[in-house]
Amino acid sequence: MFTTILDFVNEWNHESKTTQRVLDTLTDASLAQRIAPDFRSLGQLAWHIATTIHEFTTRTGLSFEAPEGGELAPASASVIADTYRSQVAALTGAIQSQWTDAKLTESSDMYGEMWPNSLALRMLISHEIHHRGEMIVLMRQAGLRVPDVYGPTREDWLERGMQPLV
Repeated sequence: MFTTILDFVNEWNHESKTTQRVLDTLTDASLAQRIAPDFRSLGQLAWHIATTIHEFTTRTGLSFEAPEGGELAPASASVIADTYRSQVAALTGAIQSQWTDAKLTESSDMYGEMWPNSLALRMLISHEIHHRGEMIVLMRQAGLRVPDVYGPTREDWLERGMQPLV
C-alpha cells in the first residue's frame, strides 16, 4: 500500500506508461481477437482497462470526467489508447489536487467492502497489470509484436542475436 501521494504517482506513471505502450500497439483488426468464444475480446479488455480508472477511483471520492462511450468497446484502437491516456492524466491530476497523504489512510466502500484508499490504489494498478497480461497473450495470437514489459520479448532476444529460452 502507498503511504504518500508521490509514491502512488511514481508507480502509476511507470505502470501506466507500460500499459500505454501495449495499447498503442493494438490495431483495429486485432481488437476482435478472443482466447475462446464467450470470453472478452482484446478490444473489450483494453476498453475495460481504460474505463475502469474512473469507475474504480471515483468510489474513493475522487472527482474527474468519465470517459465517453459506455461499456461497449469502440472499434478503433486509437480511440481506446487515447481514452486511456486521458484517463491516466485525469486521475493523476485529481489525486494530486484533491488528496493529501492523510487521505490514503481513510477507507472507502469498494464493492461492499471498506478498503483503505491506499489499498484501492494498489488494487487499481494490480487490476491493470492482470488484464495487461491477458492482453499480451491475445496480442500474440493476433500476430502483433508485443512491447517489452518487464524484460525483453522473444523478438528482442532474437534481434540481439541470442536464442530465447523455450
